[in-house]
Amino acid sequence: MIPLFPELRPYLKECFDLAEPGTEYVITRYRDTNANLRTQPLRVIQRAGLQRWARLFQNLRNTRETELAEDFPMHVVCQWSGSSLPIAAKHYLQVTDDHFSKAVRNPMQQPAVFPRTGPQSDLALSTQAPVLQRDAANCQKVPKGQAPRVGLEPTT
Repeated sequence: MIPLFPELRPYLKECFDLAEPGTEYVITRYRDTNANLRTQPLRVIQRAGLQRWARLFQNLRNTRETELAEDFPMHVVCQWSGSSLPIAAKHYLQVTDDHFSKAVRNPMQQPAVFPRTGPQSDLALSTQAPVLQRDAANCQKVPKGQAPRVGLEPTT
């Protein structure tokens, strides 16, 4: 079972309203297991002057799983779509332009300070990123010679 998503409701309601009273299925055209579900959508795409996708149904599934993953936990999305978490992560979930746009306009991100013209202590007085820089100003400086010459990662 899956929820009736709001985007589908008007179309299914129209089919329901047009169906004969007492009809069990409101969409009857594709009930036959031998029905060709790809040809008609490809004709519609062509008539609309749009570019055809190479893998129409996989791309539709990719898009919907990615949309659902924005609002629901992945175990729920996988239950609805019938895929496992590893399969969804490997084959269906996508990074979209909206993800990048959201990351760029995220109000929690601090603005970059360019160019750097002085020591960090001077930057702590800046008003561009007061919260993080105020906290950084309270950090203790490591006396020269106490930090190892190599980083935390072992040398290879």
